[in-house]
Amino acid sequence: MQRTDSRVVTVGRLFGVLAVLLVPWTAYVFLTLPPRARAENYDLAWGGFDVGLVGLLGLTAIAAVRQSPWLAPVAGGTATVLATDAWFDVVTAPTTADRLIASAMAVLVELPLALVCVWLALRGQDLPTRRRRW
Repeated sequence: MQRTDSRVVTVGRLFGVLAVLLVPWTAYVFLTLPPRARAENYDLAWGGFDVGLVGLLGLTAIAAVRQSPWLAPVAGGTATVLATDAWFDVVTAPTTADRLIASAMAVLVELPLALVCVWLALRGQDLPTRRRRW
């Protein structure tokens, strides 16, 4: 095994330990946080999140059109942010009507786009190899 490979395995193990350590914290959060909270800068948080999503969608577009070796990680990140956006839109919707709209947007737009990004990420992993063959 090369030195770089062993570092990757070590980091992978570290992430596994971190995932296990996060389980009790997650249980604590579920059990102790209040069901409602007023958030300062709520508009800035969501607006900033959406600006980041716009940036990732743009980077994914550029990487796909250029068949860039960056396509896989950028599309994977975009898929993650889209799924996160769908989740938080639905669970933070203040009214039933808002929750229905957020759910429809999640099912019809955000999650299908996330799946396309996953497909791009998987296809993008082969781009550097295919380009070298040419």
